[in-house]
Amino acid sequence: MRIRRRTLALGGGIAVLLCVPLGISVAASANNDVLISRDRAAIASSVRGADWVAGKATDADSSSRWASTDGPGTQWVRIDLGAVQAVDRVRMRWDQTYAKSYRVQTSLDGSNWNDVYVTRSGDGGTDDLKRLGGSGRYVRLLATQRGRERGGYSLFEIKAYGPRATPLRAVTPASGSLAAGLDDGRKKETALELIASAENSTLSWREQYAYIEDLGDGRGYTAGIVGFCSGTSDMLDVVNEYNRRKPGNVLSAYLPALRTVDGSDSHAGLDPGFTAAWKEAARDPIFQKVQEDERDWMYFDPAMRMARADGLRALGQFAYFDAAVMHGVSGLRGIRAEALRESKAPALGGDEITYLNAFLDARTDEMRTEEAHRDTTRVDTAQRQFLRRSNLDLTGPLTWKVYGDSYRIAAD
Repeated sequence: MRIRRRTLALGGGIAVLLCVPLGISVAASANNDVLISRDRAAIASSVRGADWVAGKATDADSSSRWASTDGPGTQWVRIDLGAVQAVDRVRMRWDQTYAKSYRVQTSLDGSNWNDVYVTRSGDGGTDDLKRLGGSGRYVRLLATQRGRERGGYSLFEIKAYGPRATPLRAVTPASGSLAAGLDDGRKKETALELIASAENSTLSWREQYAYIEDLGDGRGYTAGIVGFCSGTSDMLDVVNEYNRRKPGNVLSAYLPALRTVDGSDSHAGLDPGFTAAWKEAARDPIFQKVQEDERDWMYFDPAMRMARADGLRALGQFAYFDAAVMHGVSGLRGIRAEALRESKAPALGGDEITYLNAFLDARTDEMRTEEAHRDTTRVDTAQRQFLRRSNLDLTGPLTWKVYGDSYRIAAD
């Protein structure tokens, strides 16, 4: 059971320790605590400007501070301790723009995080958190909900303490585009590999242009890099666009049949030559580019617009994208509407982790309404696992399972 303490300075240099509920107050001596975060490398999810970078919260100047960009939503500041160390205490002194809901976390790799303290009732001032019992190379403050209606988050200082200054062991640091969303090229590549693991049982999504089969799910033929289906209009859109860019291509003759079977699982007019024609077209760079452009136009771009409007970081953006691929954009809207009935999106002042849990609950409920999608592991053992590890930015290394198969994306 965690005890939250705030240290308030009184006259004559006396300090009093106030314990905010969650259990019985037991004062802990800090005599053996060693400051292990001073001047360590620090980064943040965002900064208001050059005068408010993350290092301002870890330097020796008590008047300097880190400040995020304004607006609701999740922000974080992360300290690299240089090697894995025990973290027993974290002390934070907030500016006026404080977090109502936040987590103090530790991590071995900068990707997978463990909570050592969680609160939804932060009130600013100074938070002196003791007996945390954490360890890691990285310490992070993850602020998920603002305490004030305006501004973002700002800290004069965040200090981590441990029982010793000697590192326990060295590890390879995480790297990559950390705070970027899926509009970053590398992060988008990660999202496409995650999609491919569920759609094609591989990370090599560029090898799937020629993929085509009938999965017996009532959607007719499923093909290509995100499973365009002859029964759900998107395959027809792909072939229409290919014909616009390259009239008379090998798939053009099948357009009348694709129009006829749209909305059904029928192969009428497609067999026996359509699958061979699709595979032949897949060798054409023009058709490959059509598949990529149609994927983005139909699924990725609309999902990103909704996710950005809701204030979601990379994991939430991917969750929307994956839902759009499986259920269509209209299905994504329905799942989102259900989640919003249970929780506020970050852009509306809600806690991002709470909202994403509601969204994934609504997603799995929707999947179970269709026999072909009743296996929800692409959510439960992938997206849900990233959320439990607080990896809201999809920072590598990533490990997950889909339909029993294990996958890994290394750190950049």
